[in-house]
Amino acid sequence: MPHEPRPVLRAEPTARIGLFSQAPGIRAHDAGLPFKDPSGVRLRGWMGVDESEFYDAGKIAIVPMGFCFPGYDAKGGDLPPRRECAAAWRTRLMQHLPRLELVLLVGGYAQKWHLPEARRRSLTDTVRDWRSFYEREDGQLRYLPLPHPSWRNSFWLKANPWFEAEVLPVLRNEVRRLIGADN
Repeated sequence: MPHEPRPVLRAEPTARIGLFSQAPGIRAHDAGLPFKDPSGVRLRGWMGVDESEFYDAGKIAIVPMGFCFPGYDAKGGDLPPRRECAAAWRTRLMQHLPRLELVLLVGGYAQKWHLPEARRRSLTDTVRDWRSFYEREDGQLRYLPLPHPSWRNSFWLKANPWFEAEVLPVLRNEVRRLIGADN
């Protein structure tokens, strides 16, 4: 690895919301906290939570596909999460999160791992079809696919105004319900 391994995740068995993303960036790596960057500010805004709620691992488990910063590619962007991390740890970690009711799948890597249907689709098509993953019955774990909140996706957000109009109100209401004080 290009950096010393420093796993960055937050999870406790009482969490009812899972936030599954790709891998920590360099700022998260340095801080030891996931989404400790402008992407985190945008994501907290989407969810309608403040920092203390966001980092309460007993309510929101933040578990990336790769636990450590993977380094940079030739163009200066973050490399994808290392495959061996999810293969080695994902299933075992999920067994320790028995109260999850909703999983936010942030970006294509998390969507493709958790939603077999997403492997054949674009991120836009997967996010656009959010209701089919969210509106499940019979106690099935519900998923809500989201684009990555990076500033690099600002164009995507402008090109897809339905995301803010349709998805974000549902996201905020569900987050409020699941992290309520009596839970």
